[in-house]
Amino acid sequence: MKRFTPVTTGLLVIIGIVFGFEVVTQAFASDTEMIRLGAIVPGLLERGEYWRLVAAMFLHGGWLHWFLNSWALYQLGTLYETLFGSWRFGLVYFATGIMASLASSIHMKSGAAVGASGAIFGVLGAFIFSIRRSPQYRHQPWTKSLISQLVFWIVVNIAIGFSFPFIDNTAHIAGLVTGLILGFLPHRVPPPPPGEMVIDLPSAPPQNEPQILRRKDPLVDDLDGPSH
Repeated sequence: MKRFTPVTTGLLVIIGIVFGFEVVTQAFASDTEMIRLGAIVPGLLERGEYWRLVAAMFLHGGWLHWFLNSWALYQLGTLYETLFGSWRFGLVYFATGIMASLASSIHMKSGAAVGASGAIFGVLGAFIFSIRRSPQYRHQPWTKSLISQLVFWIVVNIAIGFSFPFIDNTAHIAGLVTGLILGFLPHRVPPPPPGEMVIDLPSAPPQNEPQILRRKDPLVDDLDGPSH
């Protein structure tokens, strides 16, 4: 049973438009331009630049970065929104994305970060307990396999994040933990029944999972921000 997923669709459209602008202006090739457009930088809270917490979720550092995050958002967002509704998905996506951006800004000493994968990791985390606590879905035969796949890809991609310094694993972990917590939210309205819908999370190589790219730029080295 196919259902309309307006939040996922809207996010993909906006992300696509924003990246199109980056391509036309070649902004993604310039750290200075990415910071101007809304990349996460150290000390954004001290300067009151709260808008960056959301803006950075729609920016990407290149074609591959945009494609992988968009594909992951399409796969996970469509399924989560179908099962649990648009309102709940929107809350999970933006709450986890903002927390990921906040954690990234506090942790980083220099450079800039962009990408939607903090929110995507948040959806991954929320999926686990949303299904486990759902009276309609937790006893379905497909849930055990789905949760196993979700946990597998979480572990693999967190490990990958620790292996490459340009991946902002702080944002990934912050989004994931926030998503796990939000998965405990009760359902005010029962989610739609699965009907005849077939649930399948296709396997993909680890490099096809979402990533946030961290850029290093001396432009922001002198910014007044937290250090660690």
